[in-house]
Amino acid sequence: MKITADTNVLARAILQDDAVQCRKARDLLKEATLIAVSLPSLCELVWILRQGAKLAKEDVSIAIRALLDAGNVVMNRPAVEAGLALLEAGGDFADGIMAYEGKWLGGETFVSFDKKAVSQLSKLGEATRLLT
Repeated sequence: MKITADTNVLARAILQDDAVQCRKARDLLKEATLIAVSLPSLCELVWILRQGAKLAKEDVSIAIRALLDAGNVVMNRPAVEAGLALLEAGGDFADGIMAYEGKWLGGETFVSFDKKAVSQLSKLGEATRLLT
């Protein structure tokens, strides 16, 4: 079966916070021949893992990289790598995704009121502009 995994399926499989749902999620993910993971789902998942479960950015990065490396998982790898680069640099995963996708869509400069996002993206070599 080829599936698109909702964030809650991925979260249950990773967090193991509900034994029954965890088992069902893991069984489904193992049986699937293809697991499509959308960028919004990944952004939600990272938020749940960081803010809800209070996992360290290193642990979140390991979990997302494990998904990237799974043979039956498909996702926008370059966008995910951009999100991980920013997360690992101390920034927000979703900001990395937004900057990457914006550039892919033709944007040249990431513009934000968020000082941290602009600073972190700039350190990674992205064209940025802080609005004040």
